[in-house]
Amino acid sequence: MHQIVDLGMSPLANSYVRPGDIKGGEIYFPLCVYICSNCFLVQVEEYKSSSEIFSDYLYFSSYSDTWLEHVKAYTELMASRFNLDQKSQVIEIASNDGHLLQFFRQKNIPVLGIEPAANVAKVAEEKGIPTEVTFFGVESASDLRKRGVQADLLLGNNVLAHVPDINDFVASMKLILKPDGAITMEFPHLVNLIGKNQFDTIYHEHFSYFSFTTVEKIFAKHGMTLFDVEELPTHGGSLRIYGKHDNDTTKPISLRVLQMKQRESGQGYTKVEYYLSYGEKVKETKRKILEFLINAKNQGKSIVGYGAPAKATTLLNYCGIGTDFIDYTVDRSPYKQGRLLPGVHIPIYSPEKIMETKPDYIFVLPWNIKDEIIKQMSAIKEWGGKFIVPIPEVTIY
Repeated sequence: MHQIVDLGMSPLANSYVRPGDIKGGEIYFPLCVYICSNCFLVQVEEYKSSSEIFSDYLYFSSYSDTWLEHVKAYTELMASRFNLDQKSQVIEIASNDGHLLQFFRQKNIPVLGIEPAANVAKVAEEKGIPTEVTFFGVESASDLRKRGVQADLLLGNNVLAHVPDINDFVASMKLILKPDGAITMEFPHLVNLIGKNQFDTIYHEHFSYFSFTTVEKIFAKHGMTLFDVEELPTHGGSLRIYGKHDNDTTKPISLRVLQMKQRESGQGYTKVEYYLSYGEKVKETKRKILEFLINAKNQGKSIVGYGAPAKATTLLNYCGIGTDFIDYTVDRSPYKQGRLLPGVHIPIYSPEKIMETKPDYIFVLPWNIKDEIIKQMSAIKEWGGKFIVPIPEVTIY
């Protein structure tokens, strides 16, 4: 293993603080990223188990319009491509609040969610989405299979990175996939994390970071073939991979599989040396962000944030940005409002707060949905307000 970047000490990304709990202190963990010289899997160390991180969770997918549009389009595509109907079974791993499965349900396609966070699963159940409250692994997959539950379509969006034992997870998917079933997984593409300097997508809840080349090796180890891959704009640039059992002859391998592997190899993602300069690039970005903020504050400008995503914890704690630079942030999720961002203790309010204080700048923390935010908050132009987007480099809109 080789270290490729050190992001210092950071609290868990989604450990939002209640104001009354500040005196109790917070726990910080090293946030260092390593790469394996054999399979090129990029990982952080596991300091907290997934059960400690995800049993009670404050991320609800339904509060992003962009994401809802994305998953609705996905359901249309999958229903058509795999001829899903009332006799099919769709299973989603890490189904969150049922935001995706609701669209399959509207087509009368049977669905089942698997979600470890009981508070989030409760919201899905209230929508009529049957949900197993459990961590997905060999034990839970074996139990489902014994009960006769297997998937025609097994999917997981932004869950593969959250799994500390990736081999157990992929083996579990094979267990509950029907012989002619298909798997789709979406995850941020390592090529964008490195190439577009998206270092704030690194945090403790993201145990692994994948290239297509590496994820193909993991699936092959467990008797599965990746037969197609798509590039998506979500989360700063993601991959959607399609998997099947090795002996399934009904799904030909797309040319895009070979093209993706050739592209990654050509860009250097199968050589450890390519990754080793990344740490210096991250340091340079930190300096540029701080330089802009210092100059703005010296000019008497007011700055607030928009959003309270997990990536904000990494960005703000690594750069040392607290209320000395950003007065507060806002978020559409009522579950985050009234709390403080981990480590830096920037307070979180509802978006209406911005109209009350009329800041000079809005620092866009979930930069992956910047277009949605700029559209939502276009009224700030009335008083000359501007947007700061920090990644891949500081840009003013």
